Amino acid sequence: MEFKDYYKVLGVARDAGADEIKKAFRKAARKYHPDIAPGPEAEAKFKEVNEAYEVLKDPERRAAYDQLGREPPRHDGRYQPPPGWDSGFSFSQGGPREGETFSDFFETLFRRGADPATDRGTGWGADSHGRIEITIEEAYEGAARTLSLRSPVLSPDGEVTLETRAISVHVPKGVTEGQHIRLPGEGAPEAGAGDLFLEIVFAPHPIYRPDGRDLYLDLPIAPWEAALGGHVTMPTPDGRIDLRIPKNARTGQKLRLKGKGLPGQPRGDIYATLKIVNPKADTSEARAFFERMAREMPFDPRAHLGG
Repeated sequence: MEFKDYYKVLGVARDAGADEIKKAFRKAARKYHPDIAPGPEAEAKFKEVNEAYEVLKDPERRAAYDQLGREPPRHDGRYQPPPGWDSGFSFSQGGPREGETFSDFFETLFRRGADPATDRGTGWGADSHGRIEITIEEAYEGAARTLSLRSPVLSPDGEVTLETRAISVHVPKGVTEGQHIRLPGEGAPEAGAGDLFLEIVFAPHPIYRPDGRDLYLDLPIAPWEAALGGHVTMPTPDGRIDLRIPKNARTGQKLRLKGKGLPGQPRGDIYATLKIVNPKADTSEARAFFERMAREMPFDPRAHLGG
């Protein structure tokens, strides 16, 4: 994803006022309008100018964009918003007008996971959008949060100020990442009785990788457990369970724990991907044991390569 410097696009300073931004937009729009400057390059520039103005003209989106900060140095040629850049921050939700398209950068920042049902179809609405982070374990049991949301408000003199308000949120059992919780009447205060839509985000977990209601994890096993099979104890968010390892198991083999994933209708599953881990031969006894295996268990893991 490419970072968009909207201030640079319009040629204004980051502290430019609303009138200065409007003036710069009109000048650029006239310069690159398809009727005046036909051609694909001018058309692309015209769209870029429109997108920049769509952000900077709106106090909420501009404050959210300023919260993001400037583009940091990149090494891989791609830009990713820093984690938590919009934590505790709400801004108006909406979508492009008919026939209008925005960049991936815009969509990622302002319409990430947006529910089409919240788009009123009449430009930018009074609803607000935010994010709430929970753990995977809390998704099994439900959770309660008190959020401090900072909503940008336009003062009479045209300055943007941030209004902080506390909101109590109940996260129901069985939510999935990307799901939205709707809080009626909790949208941006200055925009009327809009709703607040909170997107569920799972905190990074050291064991589990969520995919819908399913959870994935890597399960280390010893070589003898893989060869002989048997039972191992494995953790789940619901508690530890006994898992049977089949004989001659291989690395990459997936074992399914049906109905052990996130609650819901239907309930998700847990998929354990086996990973054979060899013990270290860091003692004379361990090296002797491996040498004995090499002599008594002729085995060529590369036999299938031929030659």
